[in-house]
Amino acid sequence: MLKLLTEATKYAVVSAIALSADYSVLLALTRFAGWPYLWANAVSFLTGAVIAYVLSVRFVFHTHRLHNRQLEITSFILIGLAGLVVSQLVLFVTVSKLGIDLLVAKAAAAGCSFLTNFVLRRQLLFHSAAAPS
Repeated sequence: MLKLLTEATKYAVVSAIALSADYSVLLALTRFAGWPYLWANAVSFLTGAVIAYVLSVRFVFHTHRLHNRQLEITSFILIGLAGLVVSQLVLFVTVSKLGIDLLVAKAAAAGCSFLTNFVLRRQLLFHSAAAPS
């Protein structure tokens, strides 16, 4: 349980760093480049995912289920797509249907995708399989 709490805390710090890059790219693309917010969110989310991967394997997760790093990063990003789907849905509902400001809505979307990504990545990529009884 302590290992889970430690990993979750470190993952939260890593995610905060990745989220700051995500927010920066989202802001730049929507406010300065005039991109539609859902397209900008996809690009900014993927930017954050790459940063999250690099920092996660360096500072958070030390047990790897996959020994092929190319397969691991591909899987990490594919799992991130589940988080992206969650993020896009939350943004669409909060911005388009509820009229909430994009950057405020992004905070809710980030929280939902954080939980989705942490659980899936930890269980599928960075958690050792249970020892046989």
